[in-house]
Amino acid sequence: MSGPYATMLLGDYGAEVIKIEDTASGDETRQWYPPTIEGESAYYLSANRNKRDIALNLKTKEGLEIFYKLVKNSDVLIENFRPGVTEKLKIDYSTISRKINPDIIYCSISGFGQTGPYRDYPGYDLIVFAMGGLMSITGEAGRPPVRVGVPIADMCAGLYAVTAILSALRFRDRTGKGQRIDVSMYDVQVSLLTHQAMAYFATGKDPEKYGSAHANLAPYQAFMGSDGSYFVMAIGNDKLWKDFCNAIGEPQLSTDPRFLTNPDRMMHKAELLSILNSHFSTKLAQSWIDLALEKGIPAGPISKISEVLSDKQVIAREMVQEIGNPRMGRKLKQLGTPVKFSTAETSLRLPPPAQGEQTSEILRELGYKENKIQELQRSGVVKIYKK
Repeated sequence: MSGPYATMLLGDYGAEVIKIEDTASGDETRQWYPPTIEGESAYYLSANRNKRDIALNLKTKEGLEIFYKLVKNSDVLIENFRPGVTEKLKIDYSTISRKINPDIIYCSISGFGQTGPYRDYPGYDLIVFAMGGLMSITGEAGRPPVRVGVPIADMCAGLYAVTAILSALRFRDRTGKGQRIDVSMYDVQVSLLTHQAMAYFATGKDPEKYGSAHANLAPYQAFMGSDGSYFVMAIGNDKLWKDFCNAIGEPQLSTDPRFLTNPDRMMHKAELLSILNSHFSTKLAQSWIDLALEKGIPAGPISKISEVLSDKQVIAREMVQEIGNPRMGRKLKQLGTPVKFSTAETSLRLPPPAQGEQTSEILRELGYKENKIQELQRSGVVKIYKK
């Protein structure tokens, strides 16, 4: 997901993105199903819009020549192989920058980076999430390990890659110099430990699992209403605490010596939660949410995906959009882009492509004639999509 996610974001921002797949199985996430939409993997469709697709056999001389022609006219190259693979294919940074395009911004995303003792380890999201420490602090105390419901290691690596690429482009604008970017999913996960890492530096003790609760704030977690539904309250400072106590009809809690300040509340957290859980069991979850929001207290429901994707705020912010997909003969729903610009615009221009869907189109742009394109297809150098 990391490479496709990064390139999709760049495509949303207006970049012309060409996705290069091999002529055999192609992007492996095409096979990650169920579910499917019109026979295509929903997983693949989630991270590949705003791209054109060419299927190349880079192990052939002519396939490599096509690749070099593409790179010669490109600003950025993003690769998502294990370290060492690009050297075998002759598409490594040294080859590209010396022989093809010295100004290239070459971004490598891998599980553990291009250097270090773990360099050659395989790096799927789950492995990095576990090894990077986040799994040890996710979930409830005394329960088995759990992963986040989306590939957070992959996606955050993609986000870091985008910010690095944009920074490198700005650097090139100022200096004229291209460079290589080395993004390690493992490094990214370590960087996300933030306050949990600092807590370890401060105490020498491993942070614990807190379920929905916060390691440093109280109350800041999920509670259950009388209807069995869960909701969350987030009390981030002592003023909010006083407002919170008034909003829920328990003003005396704000002057209780055990709960005056956040450190007090953390010290007496078990007693506080016992009082609050008993109190919240007397009304519906939505009633507590309404009371809190009326007084400016951060609160909300624990929404299902179906509820999120139909939420009025999500719709108002255009976070669910549709994009025409002639290949499917229907419109395809996609998540919108979360960044809004005042002048420039993000856009959903192209549906996720089939393997080799724009092979012929891209080859024509490179100057190949129709008879040569057909010859390349027959010899297995390229693959052309046929519906």
